[in-house]
Amino acid sequence: MAHLRARDLGIVIGEGTPGPFNAITDVPGVRVGHTTIIEGDGPLVVGKGPVRTGVTVLIPHDGDVWAEPLFAGTATLNGNGELTGLEWIRESGLLSGPIGITNTNDVGKVRDALVSAAAASFDAGALHWSLPTAGETYDGHLNDIAGGHVRAEHVASAFAVASGGHVDEGNVGGGTGMICHEFKGGIGTASRRLPESVGGWTLGVLVQANYGRRGLLRIDGVPVGQEIGYDVVPSPWEDERAGLAALNRPPGAGSIIGVIATDAPLLPHQCERLARRAHLGLARMGGVGSPTSGDLFIAFASGNRGMPPTEAEPRGDGTIAIRAFMDRALGYLFEATVEATEEAIVNALVAAETLTGRDGNTAYRLPHDRLSEVMRVHGRLHGLQGRR
Repeated sequence: MAHLRARDLGIVIGEGTPGPFNAITDVPGVRVGHTTIIEGDGPLVVGKGPVRTGVTVLIPHDGDVWAEPLFAGTATLNGNGELTGLEWIRESGLLSGPIGITNTNDVGKVRDALVSAAAASFDAGALHWSLPTAGETYDGHLNDIAGGHVRAEHVASAFAVASGGHVDEGNVGGGTGMICHEFKGGIGTASRRLPESVGGWTLGVLVQANYGRRGLLRIDGVPVGQEIGYDVVPSPWEDERAGLAALNRPPGAGSIIGVIATDAPLLPHQCERLARRAHLGLARMGGVGSPTSGDLFIAFASGNRGMPPTEAEPRGDGTIAIRAFMDRALGYLFEATVEATEEAIVNALVAAETLTGRDGNTAYRLPHDRLSEVMRVHGRLHGLQGRR
């Protein structure tokens, strides 16, 4: 599905060089698939709709993802959210399987579907073990979130279409019903490739962006949220702004899930350090980790392949050979993480389209012409970069 991205508008974030697709799929072996569910219009009838939701699945490498883990680490800015399996990742330093992302109420069903997919990969009758990773952000302003519309077959469909290369963004998959800085939000991705002189490693980020107050939005340092006010683009929360509901769920309440992938040979604690740097990219966009926000990030590294399954019995002396980064060398990857996180969020905003959901609630897209003009006035609009 063709869509515009930040660089198509002449918005260039940072100094680093993107990979060929400027997506997390630039990391070798990483694949992404979406299932988008849009059904019905009008007043909310719980269990019937309107439905504005979906699921996104990220497959971390091109081997047997259930049997071969990767080193991984996690970081949380504010913890009002869910990303299952994090305790075991923190304990073991290993990611064992794909990552699913959906809405808040359906995260358990996506987690269960991942367990079933893992079981199906083993021989019939064989014992298996799985603590899968599934994350969520809240889409209840546009979606019948209590209706339980994401099912196992939707997860299976996302698996079936998962691929490398181009990644659809905006109103797709888990990002279908999401709102970001009071504009339409959703899925976004970006990547950076380090110079060959420092290893040539690739790092990519994928986000499901559903956070932020309008006035805090910054793009490449420009106060876009202040320049494109409510008189230009109404807030999705406009009806609540003057009422009691605004106190219960004020504009800016929401969350972000982020996945960082790299082919560099990092150890688990180094992956954790990468995940923490994603918070800086979020902060550059105007994310503040509000009390009602779940800002959850996971980073994994495929530079040490051939890791044994977590339940494998030790052989020989129980050791394996691995590589690791020198501490000072991590600086390049830190910068890449911050830039790619920031650009992934911008791409989510630029790609997203205006969407009307339950009860006529509408999240309007970030207007491209007005955005370009604001960036130009502030001296931050570059020549058109093409579709990267």
